[in-house]
Amino acid sequence: MEIKAETVKELRQRTGIGMMECKKSLKESKGDIEKAIVLLRKKGYARAQGKMGRETAEGIVGSYVHLNDKIGVLVEVNCESDFVSRNDEFKGLVKNIALHIAASNPRYISSEDISPEVLDQEREIIREQFKDSKKPPEIVDKIIQGKLGKFYEEVCLLDQPFVKDDKVAVKQLVASYIAKFGENIQIKRFARFELGQP
Repeated sequence: MEIKAETVKELRQRTGIGMMECKKSLKESKGDIEKAIVLLRKKGYARAQGKMGRETAEGIVGSYVHLNDKIGVLVEVNCESDFVSRNDEFKGLVKNIALHIAASNPRYISSEDISPEVLDQEREIIREQFKDSKKPPEIVDKIIQGKLGKFYEEVCLLDQPFVKDDKVAVKQLVASYIAKFGENIQIKRFARFELGQP
């Protein structure tokens, strides 16, 4: 199948990924741009995995204040080089992360930040809900694992569906930029302020 140059160009503009990769994924998806984006995300995410352990000593602090001036966010996002931290696309990513935090109100960056006490309490709450269900303990354990996954999606920034595209988790969004820039990117910390809330 012949892939038109305009289609390749459009895919490249939408993803920021190289021409050859775009062309390959368009051939694989038989010219369907949306399917090609999914393929690139999968490949990009796999490539990004190898970069995720590298040190991030550069970056920026981004901010977002909601239109009504009642919610504000500060977020520190780190990368490996000053070159990337000055890039407009990187700044846009940081702004989008701050906007997401304002909208979704996460409590933690990742599930690793949740204390064992909080997790034990959550498990106990779920177990209590099923104590009269007569389900075997191993089934209840599976249910608990599934519900904990949902809990992570509610309270952990990286696990939350991205507010501008709920088909993508925040960690997948970050991974796509890791693949794009070829550098590790980490959300280091954030603070969300809401008027009148502790």
